Amino acid sequence: MSVAWLCPGQGAQTPGFLQRLPEDPEIARTLDEAATTLGAHAPGLGLDSADALRSTVAVQLATVVAGVAVGRALVARGAAPDAVAGLSVGAYTAAVLSGALELPAALRTVRIRARLMEGAYPRGYGLAAVVGLGERAVAALVSEVARGGAPVYLANLNAPAQFVLAGSDAGLDLALERALAAGARKAERMAVAVPSHCELLRSVGDALAVALREVPLARPHLAYVTNQRARRTFEPEEIREDLARNVQYPVRWSDATAVLYEGGARLFVEVLPGRVLTGLAEAAFPEARAVAAEETRLETITVLTTRERRLDESR
Repeated sequence: MSVAWLCPGQGAQTPGFLQRLPEDPEIARTLDEAATTLGAHAPGLGLDSADALRSTVAVQLATVVAGVAVGRALVARGAAPDAVAGLSVGAYTAAVLSGALELPAALRTVRIRARLMEGAYPRGYGLAAVVGLGERAVAALVSEVARGGAPVYLANLNAPAQFVLAGSDAGLDLALERALAAGARKAERMAVAVPSHCELLRSVGDALAVALREVPLARPHLAYVTNQRARRTFEPEEIREDLARNVQYPVRWSDATAVLYEGGARLFVEVLPGRVLTGLAEAAFPEARAVAAEETRLETITVLTTRERRLDESR
């Protein structure tokens, strides 16, 4: 394995981003397929306006469409990966790109997922980022705040000193205050209005598990790395469980990318949108190369992929 794709979750979307996708037959085909599934019109699908992107539903659907579109365009150029990993809703992008899940089924399930998440906590909850403290320190302050009665949880373990917290506004505000007092370089709220990846969304995970029972999943043609346990798998039922339950468990993203690197990945490509995962990979694995489709031409990614495969053959 030498090339891994990273599929982002929500947070990097900007107005009009679907309409700025490169002109490409595979991208156009994907937008048309998504439009048919969602009863919308390409290219923006009614998902990427400033007003639409205030909705968790629009953001999650648009994220999956963009990632799959770019991934398909790269595959058509001969730049397929050896493994994929997706963060949060990006797991659905990864499942489609791995061949485990069809795009229409993914979009229908993501729409259910996002509506459930949005409806579970329509106000008063969200996410926050803490940078510059270790996992033990962050876990301790989260536990302390939670014992005081304000719901707050450790949600994403993105890097050894970069974490996402989920919970109530009161719990997050208090946790951020204590994180800064403990020496965090950054501690701030994120533009996400749902408390993802924690016990608060157990009911959403239960409902998704039921919905996904009816969704056909195939054995993927390349490795899929799970959110919850950060494991490489080719087993459809493990992927089904990961897609259903990643809303209610912490995402071990740092471990997931380490699994890819330890498996031989030396080129990380972040599909659209954003470059957050690129930055995390660059910091964690300076010996590897990480690029984001957000700022790198598809032709360049194709050249880099071909070059990395040749290097891998010579190692």
